[in-house]
Parts: sequence; C-alpha cells; structure tokens
Amino acid sequence: MSLVRFYLLLEMKILEENAGALTNFEVLDFLRAKGASKDPSRVLAKVAMSEYKVYDYLVKTPAGSQTRESVKEYFTAIKQHDLSEAEVLNVLNIRPASEVEIYHIIEDCEERFPDEEVTEIVEKVGNTLPAPPDKATPEEITKGDEETETQKHDEISQDQTEDGEQMDTS
Repeated sequence: MSLVRFYLLLEMKILEENAGALTNFEVLDFLRAKGASKDPSRVLAKVAMSEYKVYDYLVKTPAGSQTRESVKEYFTAIKQHDLSEAEVLNVLNIRPASEVEIYHIIEDCEERFPDEEVTEIVEKVGNTLPAPPDKATPEEITKGDEETETQKHDEISQDQTEDGEQMDTS
C-alpha cells in the first residue's frame, strides 16, 4: 500500500465519536465519498436510499456549491465575531444573503451586535461562501409555464368541439 493511499485512509477514519455537530457540507461531502451522486441508476454505490434522499436534498441547499476551501475561509473570517458554535453552523448551512435573514439565525442579534457588525457578517458570508445553487433556472420556469398552458389547452380541447361548444362525454 502506498504512503499516499495510507494517508488518505487515515483521513477518513473516525478519530472521536460524537465530537460535535456536522455542517450540511460535511454530511454532503461524506455522502459523496461513499459514492452518492446524481447517477439515475443508483446501483453502483453502496449508499442506502435514505442516504440518497439526504443527498438529493443537500445538493439543492447552499452546501451543494460549497468547497472545503470556502468553508475553511468562512470559519477563519467569522471567528472575530462573538457567535456561538450553533450560530456559526446555522449561518454556514443557511448562508443568509441579507441582514434580515441574520436576525432569525443569531439569538438576540439586535442586542448583541450593532447594525454595522451585522452588515459585516453578511458581507463575510457573501465573500467567503459561494452562492447557493439555483433551484430553478429561468429556462425551467418558462418551460414549466409552457407545459402548464399546454395541459390547460389539452383539458379544454377534450371537453369542447372546435366551435367551443361543450361535448357530451357521458
């Protein structure tokens, strides 16, 4: 066994059980390491269906676009603020894009932080973490609208003649 491979295997070893909460990125990274992917057959990897459901959910969250480097950069940048571990993890997992979103994540935010510091936290999040994956592109939205219109037209067509008169379907 080569030294590099041995080192990689050591990196995947659980050194301490229940050491703390995991970020969504860490869970997603673990599932990817196990073999979870967007593969439609899902027969090649040894991943349970429940794990695939978690994977499918997490790739649509901000964790889906995060990298190890961006997460490390975020942890380094956010250290100077007096946030609890849970608040740091929630900000990472939710990736708020505005001050309004921060107030719901950080307990007693108005009392603990001046407006300038809240703005600074949001800016650090925006500068260190990539934008979350889009849930629907404009093309998908347009396509969905077209399909809905086609379905409506088909439903009307089935019950009406060419003149628009109601057909007897009984």
